Amino acid sequence: TLGQDTIRHALIAAAIGISLVLVFMGIWYGSAGMIANVAVLLNLMLQLSAIALLGATLTLPGFAGLALTVGMAVDSNVLINERIKEELRAKKSLRAAVDAGYQHAFSAIIDGHVTTFISGVVLLQYGTGPIKGFAVTLLIGIVANLFTGVFCTRVVFDWLVRGLRVKKLSLG
Repeated sequence: TLGQDTIRHALIAAAIGISLVLVFMGIWYGSAGMIANVAVLLNLMLQLSAIALLGATLTLPGFAGLALTVGMAVDSNVLINERIKEELRAKKSLRAAVDAGYQHAFSAIIDGHVTTFISGVVLLQYGTGPIKGFAVTLLIGIVANLFTGVFCTRVVFDWLVRGLRVKKLSLG
C-alpha cells in the first residue's frame, strides 16, 4: 500500500504541476501560449502512448522523467516565443518573426536535447532498475518534445501566418 500511495501522490503532484505550467503559459504568452499548451499535452500523450506500446510500467522515476520532459517542452516553447517576440520588437512582419524565431531558437533547443539525450543513453546503458525506467521515459520524452515543440508548433504557426494570413498574434 505504501507504493500505491506514493504513486497516487506522484500523480496528483504531476497533475498539479502540469496544470500550473499550462495556466502560466496561457496567461504569459496568450494565443502562442495556448499553441504551446496543446504541444505539451500532445507531448504527454505521445510519451504515455509510447510507454504503453513498449509495455513499460510507469514508476516514480518514470514520473520524474515525464516531469523533466514536460519542463523541457515548456522551455522549448519559451525559447521560441521569446525569439518571436524579439523579432517583432525589431519591427519584422509576423511571418518573418516566426521564421527567424524558430531559426534562432533551434540551435539552443537542439543543444539542450542532444546533451540530455546523451545523458539518457548513458543512464540506460549503465543504470539498473529504476534508473533505466527514468532513462527510457526521458529518451521517449526528448524525441516527443522535438516533434511537438519544434515541428508541430511550427506547423500551427505557419498555418496561421501563411495559410490564414494572420497579421497579429498574441504573444503576451
